[in-house]
Amino acid sequence: MAPDSNPVDPRDDPADAAALRAYADDLAAGIDRALAPWVVSAVARVLDAWRASGGPVLDPAILDQARAAGERCRTELGPVVAQVLAADIDAQRVNPLAVVRRAVPYPTAVLRAAGVPPLRRDPQAVEHFPDDDYDLTPGSFADLDPRLHEPGLRWGAAKAHVHLRRRRADGQR
Repeated sequence: MAPDSNPVDPRDDPADAAALRAYADDLAAGIDRALAPWVVSAVARVLDAWRASGGPVLDPAILDQARAAGERCRTELGPVVAQVLAADIDAQRVNPLAVVRRAVPYPTAVLRAAGVPPLRRDPQAVEHFPDDDYDLTPGSFADLDPRLHEPGLRWGAAKAHVHLRRRRADGQR
């Protein structure tokens, strides 16, 4: 990721700032790599479940459509995730998982176009994610790709550490 234009916050320990940047870059790159395969996997998983419950075998071209949708997802959301993670932590108005959750419409569109009926979902899931017909919304980075569990934890811990040090430097708890 290219360095952002944000200067290093003077309250930050340079080693902490460098670690946070490295963890953010690692997470952004991992999310970018995971988005397209996740779309394909989500489509395949729903199709498999539908077939197992008596649904028809659908044209294998649906997976080609899923691959195209996955690439669009990566192209459109990967840079947004990178931008969020490159921003100073005090300037981040959205978290990267919220951006990752914007990937749900890509497999959803493929499944709807294929005629796959929506799943019955928990009322709370419907309330929180009303357009997620197939219960695909990632609850964590690991739901996008299990290999993102550790990078997500490292980034989150480093962000929390830097945030707390800044607040303490400002005389807050």
